[in-house]
Amino acid sequence: METRQDRYSGAKQKKLDQLKQLIAESDNIVFLGGAGVSTESGIPDFRSGEGIFNQETGFNYRAVDVVSHSFFVEHPEEFYDFYRKKLCYPDAKPNKAHKALVRLERQGKLKATITQNIDCLHQMAGSKTTIELHGSVHRNYCVDCGKKYKLDFILGCEGIPRCTKCGGIVRPAVTLYEENLEHDKVDSAIKAIKKADLMIIGGTSLTVYPAATFVQFLKHDRVVIINKSSTHLDLQALLTIHDSIGEVLDYVVPKRKPRTTTTKASSKTASSSKTAKKTTTKKTTASKSSSSSKKSASKTSETAKKTTSKRKTKASEKK
Repeated sequence: METRQDRYSGAKQKKLDQLKQLIAESDNIVFLGGAGVSTESGIPDFRSGEGIFNQETGFNYRAVDVVSHSFFVEHPEEFYDFYRKKLCYPDAKPNKAHKALVRLERQGKLKATITQNIDCLHQMAGSKTTIELHGSVHRNYCVDCGKKYKLDFILGCEGIPRCTKCGGIVRPAVTLYEENLEHDKVDSAIKAIKKADLMIIGGTSLTVYPAATFVQFLKHDRVVIINKSSTHLDLQALLTIHDSIGEVLDYVVPKRKPRTTTTKASSKTASSSKTAKKTTTKKTTASKSSSSSKKSASKTSETAKKTTSKRKTKASEKK
């Protein structure tokens, strides 16, 4: 829920302007996002009132239990039935939040987008720096021979998807409960956070580990939280905004990278310098040309005088 302060438009605008300023002052931003980033694309989150974990599964199991490793092993057919209905959204498109983050990345400010989502929407929007902590539904593989498959293969099958090569079970490259995250993904995320001069956390309740503990690797308190519901870090963060993450990011991230005044001034100075050099060169050339003409005229005059003098001498001798 929003805080009382956020209900007042003036206070809300002040927070947005503050976030804009923080982004403008930062050159190494890291974003950590959760399911709330994709809800505006029509993909439900997990823990809200209308989230996946609070929806009816259609059979006698809790949703939180279905997405576990042990359930996948013991009840694969029920797992895939739930998986296709509740976790796969092939028609989902990137929303304002995804697009704003890509703009920030292309402007050279956002160095890493760490996501707990498995929908691949950050990459679809154009992100090149996404670190997927929990994998993706768009990548699937045979547990026996390793052959890779796309999401369409899983959605096109009935029951348990089987490998066309060896007949093994084809499973999604998604980290289920009771499974460990890929170490290289976690290491990359922590490495990026340690270098960050600003960390923006959005669309996550910060209850899933280890992502919930990542903020401890920051060497400062420059943390911004954008989430509709409260988190345990709200009071510790430098700035907290309880609002739509798509609307907030779309507003604070400029559509184009602003051109600095210094660059313009420097460009004008360089241009003036070039013009001045050209003018000086022209004057110097003109001066040399004038001097050369004068010397030439002087030599011609002296030659004429000598010629006249010789003629007079010859005339005198004849007389």
